[in-house]
Amino acid sequence: MLDIAFIKENPDIVRAAIKNKNSEEVDIDELLKLYEEKKILQQEIDDLNREKNAAATARDVERGKQIKTEFQAVSGKHAEVEKAFAQLMLKIPNIPSPDTPIGKDESANKVIRDVGAQPEFSFTPKPHWEIGEKLGIIDTEKAGEVSGARFNYLKGDAALLQFALFNLALQTLTNFETLKSIAERVGAKVPITPFIPVVPPLMMRTAVMNRMARLHPLDERYVFEKDDLVLIGSAEHTLGPLHMDQKLEEGSVPLRYVAFTPAFRREAGSYGKDTRGIIRQHQFDKIEMETFVRPEDGYAEQDFIVALQEHVLQLLELPYQVVAICTGDMGAPDHRQFDMETWMPGQGVYKETHTSDYMGGYQARRLNTRIKREDGKTEAVHMNDATLFAMGRTIAAILENYQQEDGTVRVPKVLQTYMGKEVIDGT
Repeated sequence: MLDIAFIKENPDIVRAAIKNKNSEEVDIDELLKLYEEKKILQQEIDDLNREKNAAATARDVERGKQIKTEFQAVSGKHAEVEKAFAQLMLKIPNIPSPDTPIGKDESANKVIRDVGAQPEFSFTPKPHWEIGEKLGIIDTEKAGEVSGARFNYLKGDAALLQFALFNLALQTLTNFETLKSIAERVGAKVPITPFIPVVPPLMMRTAVMNRMARLHPLDERYVFEKDDLVLIGSAEHTLGPLHMDQKLEEGSVPLRYVAFTPAFRREAGSYGKDTRGIIRQHQFDKIEMETFVRPEDGYAEQDFIVALQEHVLQLLELPYQVVAICTGDMGAPDHRQFDMETWMPGQGVYKETHTSDYMGGYQARRLNTRIKREDGKTEAVHMNDATLFAMGRTIAAILENYQQEDGTVRVPKVLQTYMGKEVIDGT
């Protein structure tokens, strides 16, 4: 949610954000009118409360009755205006950063840099689903019989590869010296505090996901109406509310969390996209980061997070590109978004494997998560969330980039200790 003071001072910027993000139209003039009406009604309520106290002190029973009747009428009107105002406020998307490309869809996304050379093969490289099926480590056919389309079994070395990535992630994010060296290498001026591992809930109340601005589009979610619960689409959905309705001391931030969870998405709008393999599934596993920082540290924090994402891709020696996501392709709560797309030689394309979302204070205002400054003033804390590993997509990239002509797959050097082997050969 945006700050109403910002909306009052910058209505044209807000209107442009609504348009550029392809969001539902919001009448900003009506919003500001409701805000002023709400203030007037609140002042009337405050005045009536003072009069009520004065009447009680004077033991003026008749005036007390009149005030009670007036108070009920004004309070009722205030509640109506407050509800209408809140409904409009919640529809307004976040303002994109000045360096966010403007465009209607993913065609306007901008590649910032390419890193790593694409591998050369003396044979025609295969897609990961063919490699995995031949090695007996990916089974989408049986998963289809058991659960339907867009599900899979990871078996044997594919499962071990996932846990090797998990171990690499935890070793990276919880090690002070590793984080310090990454920050120094890219010039990220952020306080160095390791990430706190969390095992979060996989279901959450719909109202809380709505406060995270992630409930909609609803047809992407698995909702249990009887219980008023929804399955998370990413660990950030339950990491973000960790400090809901809390006031954080300035000295306690940055707070950084990491969680490894399943994620659940209907993929309702993806008909015909990535129907084979393990790229776009209804259930998949992710290692997700969530951080809370001072407002003035928000951009530097995102730059640091992107450096972490690039660090693990470079450790895996996977070629990738960093992409600035345009206004029409980013989420409503995002202020600035970067994706990392990793080269998939078996498909001849780059595929998104990592996302970094900087929200500014947008989510924090909805969650009522504040930071208390040393001078006693409070304001919305700033939040970042990002993927360190989307397991299925990363495994697909490894299989395709490290495949050999004999059908085996070399294990990236950084994972060999965790895997206990150098080659995946189906045994």
